[in-house]
Amino acid sequence: MLKFILCSLLVVYSGRSWPAVQTALFMLSFIFGLFCVNDFFIGHLGFGFGVDSVSYILILLSVWITALVVGGSQKILDSSNFSSLFLLVNVLLLLSLVLTFCCLDYLLFYVCFESSLIPTLILILGWGYQPERLQAGVYMLFYTLFASLPLLVSLVSLYSSEGSLSISLASCLKGPGVIISIWYFCTVFAFVVKLPMFMVHLWLPKAHVEAPVAGSMILAGVLLKLGGYGLIRVLPLFASVSKQFVWVWVSMGVMGGVVVSFICLRQTDIKALIAYSSVAHMGLVLCGLMLFSWWGLSGAVAVMVGHGLCSSGLFCLANMAYERVGSRSLLVSKGLLNFMPSMALWWFLLSAGNMAAPPTLNLLGEISLILSVVSWCSLGMLAVGLLSFFSAAYTLYMFSLSQHGKFFSSLFSCCSGKVREYLVLMLHWLPLNVMILKGGTLVYLV
Repeated sequence: MLKFILCSLLVVYSGRSWPAVQTALFMLSFIFGLFCVNDFFIGHLGFGFGVDSVSYILILLSVWITALVVGGSQKILDSSNFSSLFLLVNVLLLLSLVLTFCCLDYLLFYVCFESSLIPTLILILGWGYQPERLQAGVYMLFYTLFASLPLLVSLVSLYSSEGSLSISLASCLKGPGVIISIWYFCTVFAFVVKLPMFMVHLWLPKAHVEAPVAGSMILAGVLLKLGGYGLIRVLPLFASVSKQFVWVWVSMGVMGGVVVSFICLRQTDIKALIAYSSVAHMGLVLCGLMLFSWWGLSGAVAVMVGHGLCSSGLFCLANMAYERVGSRSLLVSKGLLNFMPSMALWWFLLSAGNMAAPPTLNLLGEISLILSVVSWCSLGMLAVGLLSFFSAAYTLYMFSLSQHGKFFSSLFSCCSGKVREYLVLMLHWLPLNVMILKGGTLVYLV
């Protein structure tokens, strides 16, 4: 564990050179990937930290996405907009994420979980586009803090009840029905907001719309996965009471996803559309996590990884169009196929991933999640079918409206794309489609 923390601190030290930071992050992900011997490196690392298969995958995803964030934020370096401070904030955010996914103690997990909020807030407030970023930052801060305070009380109660906060020593909690139910909701609510679930999701579109491309990429790529990872860690504590409330979460996840899909179909802001599509995908992930079946857990982890790569790539594409057109509106930035023809291929490939088309990792995950929901209740087949249909509908709506049509008359010439941009997009798309070749191992080990 110490070697990865020291590598991250070394990256901070070399923070004045963008190529050095990006190379160091890719090398860190490569070195961490070498521990994938006998499918996964699993074990205790000392100092209250450890890695299992799920945290291993998410740490690797965090390092990879952060490296791509640095590659996709070249404009901050070109405009000399506090580029060294920007790199420092991103690496500190990566460090907090790595520590969060490695924690073996619930209280340490809570501290690292909340510490990731501060660099994200600095990214939105410091490098956001419009004055509304202040409101977006306040929304995100209060939504997550309001939901996290009951979690802290819950963990203190757990310590007084069990005498230990070690994850490996946790056992199923028992007690009077009403008290254990309140305890359960106080614990789960913090992660459900971070996921986010429909009805507590309003902070996410606001944060995405006002955040710079780095904030959007890391928010969609990794930070939303903190909620799912937290649920995997705390739900075994409430195995007895969780079964009674599965219907609440499954109905909220699936029907909320359908409602959010309708919202996506009337969006004109391209970043808001991609942000709302994240809420729809996470609704299905919530169902799989709350069912806590083998199909549900493996499908949820697969979708979390696939969505992290795909959604991050779409935000990167939206930023590339914004830098050239100067608007995020689909009504202004339409007809991109006319003056950015080679970029249209990446729009198509990542849109296919967003609608879970083969051969992407999202397809494998969604099949597992659909099986888990349908095997729990056959009536869920109707809602899941609607969710899958509208997922394809709003993705096609986004692709056709942005690529086709008559382009904005004030645009006369445009760079179709640079090598750096194609490299960043390819490094989003390639793992998304290659990992399905070894998808059986991913699903089996979860």
